[in-house]
Amino acid sequence: METIESIKLVQAVKEGNAKAFNHLVNNWYQKIYNYALKFIGDHERAMEITQKTFIAVHQHIGQLKDAKLFKSWLYQIAINYCREEGRKQKRKWIFPFVSFKQQDSQFAEVQDFIKTPQANLEQEELNELLLKALALLPEDQRAVVIMKEYEGLKFREIAQVLNVSENTAKSRMYYGLKHLKKTFDEWNINKENTYYEY
Repeated sequence: METIESIKLVQAVKEGNAKAFNHLVNNWYQKIYNYALKFIGDHERAMEITQKTFIAVHQHIGQLKDAKLFKSWLYQIAINYCREEGRKQKRKWIFPFVSFKQQDSQFAEVQDFIKTPQANLEQEELNELLLKALALLPEDQRAVVIMKEYEGLKFREIAQVLNVSENTAKSRMYYGLKHLKKTFDEWNINKENTYYEY
């Protein structure tokens, strides 16, 4: 559910308050940009997606019947633009093929690792690696991992955004983290070892 401030801002925007819309953009712009950047992996395209998202919000917010659903509605718009951009660009990360090991390892380590990026690698280097690792995930898993781990959405919110059940969202999260763990293992990245190779 949305905060009281966001609900009031959305209601004000629907009534034509331009200042309220500016406040709404200020409150959410960075989150949507961060989501798009992690999903797409490119600054310029993430900026374009973010701009398109808020243009769409401005044009269609009158159609949002319940202000309490603004967050999930906003992320739905952003995800649609991310997917559209992905299909349009057909972007591929350029680095040698990674051979994944077929093993059912625990994924709690990667969940902890991606939450503490400053622990063992330089921030910029780790961010680049995380973007590459995220790009290897199937689109549906990538969407859930980013929303849960980086944007802090609850599973019921993610389920609402993606129009799936909570169990489906949790399943995608599980397999997404499992795949990230395999990728980090293959690159020899963990909390104790900062050496990696492709």
